[in-house]
Amino acid sequence: MFTVAWLLVALPLLGAAVLLLGGRRTDRWGHWLGVLASGSAFLVGAVLMVATLSAPAAERVQDLHLFDWITAGSFELAAGLRIDPLSLSFVMLVTFVGTLIHVYSVSYMEHDASRRRFFAYLNLFVAAMLLLVLADSYVLLFVGWEGVGLASYLLIGFWNHSMPNAVAAKKAFVANRVGDLGLLVAIMILFGAFGATDFETVFSLAGGANEGLLTAAGLMLLLAACGKSAQFPLQAWLGDAMAGPTPVSALIHAATMVTAGVYLVVRSAPVYAGAPNALLVVAIIGAITLLFGAIVGCAKDDIKKTLAASTMSQIGYMMLAAGLGPIGYAFAIFHLVTHGFFKAGMFLGAGSVMHGMHDEVDMRRFGELRKYMKITWITFAAGWLAILGLPPFSGFWSKDKIIETAFATADGQGWQPWVFGTVALVGAGITAFYMSRLYFMTFHGTRRWTGTEGAPAAGQHAQNPHESPALMIWPMIILAVGSIALGGLLAIGDGFVHWLEPVVGHTEHHDPVLPIPVIMGATILLVLAGGFLAWRQYAASPVAVVPPRGSVLTRAARRDLYQDEVNEGLLMRPGQYLTRSLVYGDRQVVDGAATGLARLVASSGEVLRKLQNGYVRSYASTMVAGIVVLVAVVLAFRI
Repeated sequence: MFTVAWLLVALPLLGAAVLLLGGRRTDRWGHWLGVLASGSAFLVGAVLMVATLSAPAAERVQDLHLFDWITAGSFELAAGLRIDPLSLSFVMLVTFVGTLIHVYSVSYMEHDASRRRFFAYLNLFVAAMLLLVLADSYVLLFVGWEGVGLASYLLIGFWNHSMPNAVAAKKAFVANRVGDLGLLVAIMILFGAFGATDFETVFSLAGGANEGLLTAAGLMLLLAACGKSAQFPLQAWLGDAMAGPTPVSALIHAATMVTAGVYLVVRSAPVYAGAPNALLVVAIIGAITLLFGAIVGCAKDDIKKTLAASTMSQIGYMMLAAGLGPIGYAFAIFHLVTHGFFKAGMFLGAGSVMHGMHDEVDMRRFGELRKYMKITWITFAAGWLAILGLPPFSGFWSKDKIIETAFATADGQGWQPWVFGTVALVGAGITAFYMSRLYFMTFHGTRRWTGTEGAPAAGQHAQNPHESPALMIWPMIILAVGSIALGGLLAIGDGFVHWLEPVVGHTEHHDPVLPIPVIMGATILLVLAGGFLAWRQYAASPVAVVPPRGSVLTRAARRDLYQDEVNEGLLMRPGQYLTRSLVYGDRQVVDGAATGLARLVASSGEVLRKLQNGYVRSYASTMVAGIVVLVAVVLAFRI
């Protein structure tokens, strides 16, 4: 049964190849081929999921050999796939949510002249992401990692005729390449230590390896995760990446690519088991990013950029959980799965709002849309309540587990549970505020847009909001159902935690430093307080169409806490000065030496050329002068 796993990658890859190589001959039906390729991969994944669930826990990790790949001396590396509960969790998320997004895109991209190419890129992305999570070695994982980077560049910059879109794609590409350097270095460290890069060998030998070596590898893996998952300090690209079509945001920035960093850390659990300091850094980075994204989300007026900041923050929760080690690995993936549903649903909801509002993204020009887009309003509400973490919605079962775990450590002592637990708790309150702000500004309050019957304000289009077509509505409804029920289903009897035990191991429960009812009560209280503040300010009170100046923190948050300025000052400008200095040295020293020698030879030639003038009397005079000099030298030596 597991021998068909290669189809998971092959089917969407074949779809991409047909659409790209078939050209315009596939325009009329290419989008449906893209849907079929992704849907077929989901069916294969479902078959493998059933087979794995039917097997005993000890037999739920299967390696499938594909072919002999790299042979160099005594080193041999085969290309193969690892089918286990961790990879299958991602397979089901990527293919199920991905297929819904493909269906949604059929209608959303209906009037785009390059719709067929868009679906080719979607299929290419799905194939690369599936290869990333199914690979049985770090080297093959790196192939999928780079494939995801390429596909994301193509999708973010899909409308590259607009300069900001092209710049956003380049920015994402460059930031991810910085992270990729970390993954390459980590692979080199592991290969140098173990002489292998396949998971089976590396993980079996990691237990006896030097802690310093594993710490170095763990930090480099974290650098890779920061680039791909938009974590501090490589998070600056995520907001700009919203320049791509909205289905791209739903696929890449909710359910797939940005979660790859979390997958990498959890997959590398045996490496981090011997590197507690590296694992602590993972948790610290997650905590910082959690607050960073939440603060930025409070000040954004662009609906997609607010959701992007939310994604950054929620992945911070996942990284924090992963950084807590064995007690947090399963909860990191649990929240990743539920987040994939409710965040994808909200991104598609944002696309539906844009579809009905002439591509407007400024929430200050929305308001009262619940009356005109009832299904979008209801389905978006499911995602909103899920990310708030209110029971019984999915986010309650996954995010609250992370908060509870953050208040616990292996020994229940020290500063870590108090710091990480407090950060996670405060983050929940801020999340409730800015996500409620988004929801109320968009669907509630007073209408701040001008209808077709009136003259639009400066810079505005006359709006005629309306509900989206069925192909856009049904994926939103299905994701809304998942946002409501998925978390509770996976939490029954700690089912999802036990499902992942063959990969991350079994861990005994650790009591938090505060009673669990106190943590849950404080979380719900902060969430309700954040939601109430948002309702009072953005639903019960008038919202200015032009944003007020705001406080210093508000202005900083609008500019992403000056992350671009920091990157420019610390990295870009010094890099420019360094390259200019190297170019100057190359031109003045290296090239100068070469050109100087050439000029010396040319000048010498000019002088000597004058002696060859073609006059016999000149040659005779030269000969006489030479004889005179020769005779003088001989006489001088004889004397």
